[in-house]
Parts: sequence; structure tokens; C-alpha cells
Amino acid sequence: MFLLVITGCITPFVPDIEETEELLVVQGLITDQPGPYTVKLTKSVPLGNANTENPFTGCSVFIDDDLGHHYPLFETEPGIYITDPVTFCGEIGRTYTLLISGRDQTGNIISYKSQPEEMKPVPPIDSIYYQKKTIQPTDPYSSVTEGCQIYLNTEDTEGICEYYRWDYCETWEFRLPYDVPNDLCWKTQNSEVINIKNTAVLSENIIDGYPLLFITPETDRLSEKYSVLVNQYSISEEEYNYWDKLQNVSEEVGGLYDIIPASITGNVYCLQKPEDKVLGYFSVSAVTSKRIFIADNFKGLPDFYRGCPADTVDLNAEIPDLGISVWVIITRDFESPPPHYKVITYYPWCADCSFRGTPVKPDFWED
Repeated sequence: MFLLVITGCITPFVPDIEETEELLVVQGLITDQPGPYTVKLTKSVPLGNANTENPFTGCSVFIDDDLGHHYPLFETEPGIYITDPVTFCGEIGRTYTLLISGRDQTGNIISYKSQPEEMKPVPPIDSIYYQKKTIQPTDPYSSVTEGCQIYLNTEDTEGICEYYRWDYCETWEFRLPYDVPNDLCWKTQNSEVINIKNTAVLSENIIDGYPLLFITPETDRLSEKYSVLVNQYSISEEEYNYWDKLQNVSEEVGGLYDIIPASITGNVYCLQKPEDKVLGYFSVSAVTSKRIFIADNFKGLPDFYRGCPADTVDLNAEIPDLGISVWVIITRDFESPPPHYKVITYYPWCADCSFRGTPVKPDFWED
């Protein structure tokens, strides 16, 4: 009874916070590579509301350079504004400013402007390479597995870049273990982590063995063939500090007194109310890219399709909801010795790889 009384006194605490202000969130990047470039404008969602997209629509968006040129952006879908690739391409050495004009919650016109950002040159990526990493089992009955650690080397011999950011795009080939029409596919996925490094405190402007990405054996990335395209950006010290704060927030567990993302402001401010917070960053960076392919054997990769077979039915049996909620993955017909049967699954991705990827081989793919 004592324990029941103690536990009965525990009630959930829901803070009563009146948060009606919508903060502008800016995500934009222009480079020295051919466009179009995209600027995404959204409004923040109040605390406690569903985490859904809240696009900032109907805005007039422009990019100005230090030569007096004025480039408009066009809204192609709600909150997504793109440049005209025919009339605008970023140039190293030029300085760019983002201009935004829209209406606030009360219908009044409100304008935003970014700090001028210079496009700094960036050195090429020297090399990208990988090493197998042994993962010891957590219990004596499991076998050793291997992951893949990808590293990056770069060097700025001319001393033009001290602050770097990287992102990457993964593409991997995977194959179904069944004789089905779509058994070979490719899947592409962009990075969602922050990778930054500075050489300002180093005696030499060299980055050697930067651990860019670790691929665990818990996915099918390493089962057939894997490729990653790495983009290297030159950024300012101010932008580096912005990404560094975001990285610290994302890596911490999160407590009552931790920095919250709303306290990390970028380089965009409100002209009418400079004290208002604007989230996100308008990035201006030169970029260089390099791709690596990995086709190797890694220990301990699991059978990702072990749970696919659900039942065995007669070869001529009628299968209700075939192609809707039931799929055939194995057919042993009369051309084979008896018994003759079909094996069905309730998972569509077991019978058709296009549910997870595309059967169209990428143009850059190496056989």
C-alpha cells in the first residue's frame, strides 16, 4: 500500500508555455557549381505541436551580389524558392546577400536580409579511402562482424581555406535473393550529420584521416557494392561557429540547461525588428567533390531477407489479394522435379526491390 501511495503521487508535468510567435527558418546554399540553387523558407512550430512542415509562402526572394546585380528566385512549391540557372551562377570572390520580403501573421509586410557572404575558394579533396573495422560481439555466442570506416584527406597548400564543411550522398546496390522481375536495385540517401573541421589552430593546413562516415553491418549498404560522393565546402569562421553549435546540440543527450536550437541564430536578420530571432543559415561556398566505390567482403553481414518467406502454397492454388497484400517470391514449377509449389511473403520489399530503391542503374555507376 505504501508503494501504491508513493507511485500514485507521481503525475506528469506539462509546462504551460504561451508560444505563439513563428520564427523564420532559412535554409539556403549557393556554390560555384551550375545551379539552380534552392532557398527553403519555413516557419517554426510552437512547442508541443506536431513537428510538421510550415512553409513560408508567397515571398519575394532575391540574391544580390557586390557588383550590383539583382537575381530573383521563383517559388516552385510551397516554401521552396529556386534561382534561374541560365542567368545566375555563383563565382569565387563575389559576395552575396539574401533578401526576403513576405507578410507576418497579422498581414503586415516584413523583410529579412542576410549578412553579406563571400564565396571563398576551396582546395580539392586529396583522397577518400576506407578501412575495415572489427566489431567484437557483445556475447560469447555471436560472431565477429566488420564495419567500414571512411576517411578523408585534404590539404590547402595555398593557405586560402581554414574552415571546412562536408556532406555526402550515399548510393548502394542491393540484390534480392529470389528470382523475381525486379531483383537488383540502387538506393540513394543524402547525409544528415554535421561534418566540420578547422585548421586555424594547426601549424599546417592539412587534414589527414578525417573520419567522415562509419557504415555499420546492420544495413545492406555493404552487401553488394557501395559508393559515396563527398562534397567539400569552404566556409567562413562565422558559419563554422554556427555549425559547431548545432553539432554540439545534436550530440548531447539533452538536459534542462542545455543549449536549445532556438538560441542558435544564423546570418539572417529582420529589418523591421532586428531583435527578432531568425533561425538557419544562408551559405555561400565554393565546392569540390570526389567519389569512392567499395566492393569488398565484410564479415558477419546478416541475412536481411530471412523473415521474408511466410508460407508455401500449391503451385495451382489461387492466392487472394495477390499483389496487394501477398506476393510470390519463389515458384517451383513443372519444369523442376516435384514437389511443385509457390512461396509467398507479406512484405512487398521482399518480392520487388523497387519498393526500397530504383531498378534504374545510376549513370555514374561502375560495373
